[in-house]
Amino acid sequence: MNSTDEFRVVSWNLEHNGISNSGDDAKWHLAMDVLVELQPHVLLRQEITRGDMFGGRAIWAEAARLGGNGPAHTAFLATATPESANPTGVYTDPSLCTPVQYFEHVTSMWHPICNPVVRLKGAPSTLSLASFHLCSFDPAQRASEAKRLAMLGQPNMAAIIGGDCNSYPHRSDDETAALPDWDKIADRSHFEARTIERGGERVSDTRPDEILAGEHDGRPPVFKDLGHHAATVLGQPDALAPTASLWRTDQGPMRRIDRIYATPQVAEALTGLEVIVTDDVREVSDHAPVVATFSLAKLRRALSGTPGEKAVAA
Repeated sequence: MNSTDEFRVVSWNLEHNGISNSGDDAKWHLAMDVLVELQPHVLLRQEITRGDMFGGRAIWAEAARLGGNGPAHTAFLATATPESANPTGVYTDPSLCTPVQYFEHVTSMWHPICNPVVRLKGAPSTLSLASFHLCSFDPAQRASEAKRLAMLGQPNMAAIIGGDCNSYPHRSDDETAALPDWDKIADRSHFEARTIERGGERVSDTRPDEILAGEHDGRPPVFKDLGHHAATVLGQPDALAPTASLWRTDQGPMRRIDRIYATPQVAEALTGLEVIVTDDVREVSDHAPVVATFSLAKLRRALSGTPGEKAVAA
């Protein structure tokens, strides 16, 4: 992973930041070993539990580990809320990304969206980055959050966004894992959290993915689902591997609920996408990390064609 033409973006929901309620951080250290090996230039994190406590000690420690022997990564942490102490965050490699602005988008008392804007070294236009964790219990709220994220993909904007969608891809025929068979899942709470009414029936919630990556009446999508793009355009079927849950078996088989999206011009620079499932990953989280790799040269060219200063207006 040391090619000078690589730009790596990782999205990972690390269960409660790898730290137990008693303060045991052994899983956090193991998770940092995983991330150091992946060497992300951008890390989109979910569940940085209590990351704001003790002067943000946890996020600075993570930023330092990501930097290795060099400078620490730049850290951004969204606000924790009364609804959840598990905020989202973003880390960026200072050797390639210069922060120019930071936004936090609040749609409810659930998880605010963490949205720094950076200037990529060698590119004239900005790149918007967002880590999100869509609502786990309310499909209507998830749709609202997806609508807010869609604003980061307005014309002439460039963005990479990723996180835990708590819902399903809308192109179910292409997926490695089919949509849930709800007749075989006894958990009524999970059924209520993950289904919507459509055509007089209760069906799996694919609405957020439709908003972000669906094509409507001949209009192109706001974003491209990079897993789907890698599988169908780059010929990488493993990019559609399910991501969660690595731990629970009472809610049916694993599904691809963790996804990374990019605006179309940025997606064209993608060279690969991988879902990382190792023994260490299984030990520390119920979600697998998703790694999107871009050609740095192609990404710079994509940003050169984008009037990026407009990207901060969302």
